[in-house]
Amino acid sequence: MTSSSNLVYVGTYSEPIVFGTGQTLHGKGRGIYANRFDPENRTLFPLRVTDGVRNSSYIAFDPSKRFLFCVNEYKEYEGKPSGAVSGFKVNPLSGELTYLNTRASHGTDPCHLKVDATGSYLAVANFASGSVCVLPIGEDGVLGEAVQVIQHEGSSLDPKRQAGPHAHAVEFDKANRFLFVPDLGLDRVMIYEFDERTGLLTPNAHQPWVTTAPGSGPRQLAMSPDGNFAYLINELNSTLTAYRYNCDAGSLHALHTLSTLPENYTGPSTCAEVQVTPDGRFLYGSNRGHDSISIYSIDSNTGRIALIGNESSLGQIPRNFDISKCGRFLAAANQDSNNVVLFALDPSNGRLTPTGSVIEVGTPICVRFMQIVIS
Repeated sequence: MTSSSNLVYVGTYSEPIVFGTGQTLHGKGRGIYANRFDPENRTLFPLRVTDGVRNSSYIAFDPSKRFLFCVNEYKEYEGKPSGAVSGFKVNPLSGELTYLNTRASHGTDPCHLKVDATGSYLAVANFASGSVCVLPIGEDGVLGEAVQVIQHEGSSLDPKRQAGPHAHAVEFDKANRFLFVPDLGLDRVMIYEFDERTGLLTPNAHQPWVTTAPGSGPRQLAMSPDGNFAYLINELNSTLTAYRYNCDAGSLHALHTLSTLPENYTGPSTCAEVQVTPDGRFLYGSNRGHDSISIYSIDSNTGRIALIGNESSLGQIPRNFDISKCGRFLAAANQDSNNVVLFALDPSNGRLTPTGSVIEVGTPICVRFMQIVIS
């Protein structure tokens, strides 16, 4: 007999952090929060907190969902200029996390991480220092010493935000052959060939990078489920760019770029998260300032997108959101209002409707659904 466990984990800032803007945010979180998700009743229930996890600003699971990994976003680790990455074993019944170990990320302010399709390697983007690091994962979930660190070089238009490289995310393609690293400081998406046997990265021979609009500040990239298209959210100019993806060459061809904001909005705003629904029909991006989730339809044949509208995140500074595996729910983490809001996602038109389920979490930065089948 089998059953499923539906959990939602939330990573938080637990201590002060200085952003690239110069602003200092005083984290109010305790660590990583585990919540029960009830899809039938459309609610979230707090379960437990793994205390003492420092600045767990992004979390990711291995393919088996046995392990959870988080960045520890800070500027010094073990007396050196570096942040760290921590690993935990997941109890799917209780949501409890058992600490495994921590390794240096070999760069400051790590902000994003992903596990490759084999579950053997973890890639992490170090924002402040502008580098990418690859760590091996043991069969027991324990992280090994880094197999590679690549330092980006250069700058771009904005003298404050783009004076140097700022790697902001890592994303493997569907074939697990290439790794994309949007670098906000360079206005480039770096493209690396990935060797899943060794974990090593080499610049893509066909296209080592794709350049974005000057001053756009590329932040995160999401692939379509079929692997034919990619969608890049640009933090500084609040836009989304659609790309056609050549999986053989690992190359991106820009299709078009759209704003994430309503035409009549003139206030300050920057983008953060981007995701595609599991069926590939809709695309979402978050706006910090306008405090909304932008909703787009995707043409499955061309990959082009069309703005449907913007839904309030019902909080301040939606730093991150996640879409459930079933594609019927979206949870938004509102950094400055200290809450996570659950929305129902209509799979027929992409629209979001608040379910009324809101949980209070101190400085929520990353939210992730985890569904696992238990036999």
